[in-house]
Amino acid sequence: QLRGRDIVDERVLEAMERVPRELFVPEGERIRAYDDAALPIGHGQTISQPYMVARIAEVLALGGDERVLDVGTGSGYQAAVLAELAGEVFTIERIPELAEVAKRNLEAAGYADVRVEVGDGTLGLPEHAPYDAIAVAAAAPALPQRLYEQLETRGRLAVPVGGRGGQRLELIIRSPEGPAVVKSVPCRFVPLVGEGGFPR
Repeated sequence: QLRGRDIVDERVLEAMERVPRELFVPEGERIRAYDDAALPIGHGQTISQPYMVARIAEVLALGGDERVLDVGTGSGYQAAVLAELAGEVFTIERIPELAEVAKRNLEAAGYADVRVEVGDGTLGLPEHAPYDAIAVAAAAPALPQRLYEQLETRGRLAVPVGGRGGQRLELIIRSPEGPAVVKSVPCRFVPLVGEGGFPR
């Protein structure tokens, strides 16, 4: 499916092959685990469609030794894919019950090294910053400034930006001159809720 669309990074394709997506979806949805679709995971949240997970991973262009922050853990799937591609992965989820599920999923799939934290994802995890890359799996109304500030110089932030009805996935580079948007594709994600995102 991914090769048939425009995902060309072999490291990303191999990472997607290695991560057992069925372990990150509720039991009742496992028959659909490999559909190229977002699936419900409870608490009004979804696991992103494989194409968008691959797209975010590809635009971040990870080489293998980066420190990465994953915002909006959900069931833990994107964090697992990032763990295949980076050196160190931290992930933050605002819903404590989902964070617990994600921890269990990540351990069951062999990604116990991923650090799962509970909190407002729009504020990031400044105590572990700076990050080489930040992946956001929920839509922000504008550039999340607090996340941008936690990037290394030349660090990369992949975030859907726009309204609740539709967004564009933007790749933003931190530069001395300020944020530089270098890529943008249409997408649709659940809202990023929190101080720097949409209200609850």
